[in-house]
Amino acid sequence: MNAALLTLLRRLVRNGNLTVTFSSGEQVILGDGTGKPASIRIVDAEAEKAIVRDPGLRFGEMYMDGRVVIERGDIFDVLSIVKDNGLENAATFANTLTALQHVLRQQVRSRMPVNRNRHNVAHHYDLDRKLFNLFLDEDWQYSCAYFQPRGISLDAAQLAKKRHIAAKLLLEPGQKVLEVGSGWGGMAMYLAESSGVEVTGITLSEEQLKVSRDRAARRGLSDRVRFELQDYRTMQGRQFDRIVSVGMFEHVGIGNYGIFFNKMKELLKPEGVMLLHSIGQVYKPWATNPWIEKYIFPGGYIPALSEVLPSVERMRLLVKDIEILPMHYAWTLRAWRERFVARREEAVRLYDERFFRMWEFYLAASETAFLYDKHFIFQLQLSPSLDAVPVSRGYIEERERQLIEFEKRRPPLEPVNNWDEAPPEEHIEPAAIAV
Repeated sequence: MNAALLTLLRRLVRNGNLTVTFSSGEQVILGDGTGKPASIRIVDAEAEKAIVRDPGLRFGEMYMDGRVVIERGDIFDVLSIVKDNGLENAATFANTLTALQHVLRQQVRSRMPVNRNRHNVAHHYDLDRKLFNLFLDEDWQYSCAYFQPRGISLDAAQLAKKRHIAAKLLLEPGQKVLEVGSGWGGMAMYLAESSGVEVTGITLSEEQLKVSRDRAARRGLSDRVRFELQDYRTMQGRQFDRIVSVGMFEHVGIGNYGIFFNKMKELLKPEGVMLLHSIGQVYKPWATNPWIEKYIFPGGYIPALSEVLPSVERMRLLVKDIEILPMHYAWTLRAWRERFVARREEAVRLYDERFFRMWEFYLAASETAFLYDKHFIFQLQLSPSLDAVPVSRGYIEERERQLIEFEKRRPPLEPVNNWDEAPPEEHIEPAAIAV
């Protein structure tokens, strides 16, 4: 039995019910016996040593590689036990130094004058589109849904998210809207159809660009909804009545917040309104989990609000509204994880067993972050103008009621995940790729 790993585990798991079988065959039961039981087996001694050296990175890697095997429950159950106990109990001199190295590397990279935004986006969003078929809603909304009222389906909650954001944007026919990080086009199409606005969506994902343009064309919206392969930092000579950004800010990096809000103010008309939807943390995190950084979202960073608002204030942008959604992403991630695991065979055929375990780990770890680390979604409504937004919040519900009436009349969407064939390949002019 690896004595160092046993010490680490005993510090980590004081509550709960976790059985660990070591590579030697010896078995220990950790915790106080409460809660849902889970069991893991560590296949080889080298895997045990790796976890001791760098648990934040290597436990996930060992699970991906099949060297940590779940024998009772699933990876979500195991991670829930760990997170419920509090990761600070696991600190030892060795892995504290390793964690500090991760922090220093990420802090330095986030402050480089040139980062790798396009490469980082492609790492995640340019995967085979069939992967996203496995777990997203019919409109391929890959961000937190809005479960209002609680208990509605994932599809209904993603529609409610678009409606809620549209209401806060206070859209009027003929306005020009910029969407920073336009995904697969669903938000842009909703805004254009519901409110009679013109939308320009920008992305750094070539795969998302192709799908978005094809969707807009099939919907007959190409004259009002346009998508560009464009880095927000290099946009010039344009201003918009409204700006919306959903699930993109996590990729900006703490060293670039000043650049981001300076550019948003430059692109926003003096009387304009911006809605920023992002994941936040209760405390300054200093760095992203090293496993997530390496395998899922390179260059990503989830801030505390105290790290965001100083840059907003320096740009003299007025905070018109802040809304915190504390549990909605946990519910979204659970729906994604359950859908993904239910289609395991398809995921394995698409990639392989290791990739399946990687994404299962990612979805489970992300869900536990919202359940136990108190991650949340914040929506910042910003404007340079004092009078751009009503002085009370009643307009949000009123606009949502109007949008619900529109939704009743709206022709059904062609679900992205019903497409049997990929959209036709298109040539993207180099001039459009401003990164």
